[in-house]
Amino acid sequence: MAEVPESEYGIEIKGLSKVFGANPEAMVPFVEQGMTKAEMNEQHGHVLGLRDINISMPAGRIQVIMGLSGSGKSTLIRHINRLIDPTIGQVLVGGEDVVKMDQTALRAFRRHKTAMVFQKFALLPHRTVLENTVYGLQVQGVPREQQVEAAMRWIERVGLAGYETNYPNQLSGGMQQRVGLARALTNDAPILLMDEAFSALDPLIRTDMQTVLLDIQSEIRKTIVFITHDLDEALRLGDRIAILRDGEIVQQGTSQDIVLRPADDYVESFVREVNRGRVIQVDAVMTPLNGGVAPSAATVPSGTTVEDAIGAIVAGPDDVVTVTNAHGAPVGAITLRQLAKALIPSREPADH
Repeated sequence: MAEVPESEYGIEIKGLSKVFGANPEAMVPFVEQGMTKAEMNEQHGHVLGLRDINISMPAGRIQVIMGLSGSGKSTLIRHINRLIDPTIGQVLVGGEDVVKMDQTALRAFRRHKTAMVFQKFALLPHRTVLENTVYGLQVQGVPREQQVEAAMRWIERVGLAGYETNYPNQLSGGMQQRVGLARALTNDAPILLMDEAFSALDPLIRTDMQTVLLDIQSEIRKTIVFITHDLDEALRLGDRIAILRDGEIVQQGTSQDIVLRPADDYVESFVREVNRGRVIQVDAVMTPLNGGVAPSAATVPSGTTVEDAIGAIVAGPDDVVTVTNAHGAPVGAITLRQLAKALIPSREPADH
């Protein structure tokens, strides 16, 4: 495939639908006419996995795909490296349609441009931590010295230095998942596909792995597609979030979009129990400085959560705090009343 700079490996999914059954192509007209998943199964014995998926995933960002079991999220991620072929639609990676690749190009794409981290770790039990981590580079034919050098760097980075000669059955679940992450990173692919990668972990270990991923992502800026059924995880990790239901996207946007403006009752049921103070940022609810609110002595940087902004007001002399940009210049102000209002769920409709 044509060489594309790693910084340009964004993903565009256009008009993608997937039907499972004996004659999926014959079902396309019914998909386009809006036949439901239940109707297609009852009337034609086919299963509608995905319907008309359109998502733009910018390079170097984390795109979260979330939904309940059976929503189609794992089916969707498997289209990106074409473990599943779509019935109709395009999967553009770096401007090239993966669906149209021949087997040679597809094999090279999978080996060099994508890496995958699975929920069940998928480690080879007869290989040590080091040998599991070098596996992708070994398949690529990279010289042994380079394999080991790259693997050791990522083994240390994920916190497993000293465990290189251990086998998977000698490691905890969280440590095994760190090996899986190190293996994917050692492959040095621009796209990282993570399918429920942390779902099998205990809550504290899961949070720790999220922190590891965010820390590493701040350095390497991969294009990451992360599948989860957990909204708290989605809100913490995702630069953008797409929510699926019965194979269709019901809402996509930033964490602020999802929490402040849920598209329907289904999305609202997800966000109802979210700690809004730790998710919503002052940028989403502040008044611009030209909007009539005078700046104050107390300041918080852009991106500060509502919870932290309340703390800044409580510690200051006024009931208002100024929001500053990356250069320290004031861009807005927000009152205690506005912050408190942001904590109360609203049924303001989302933009579509």
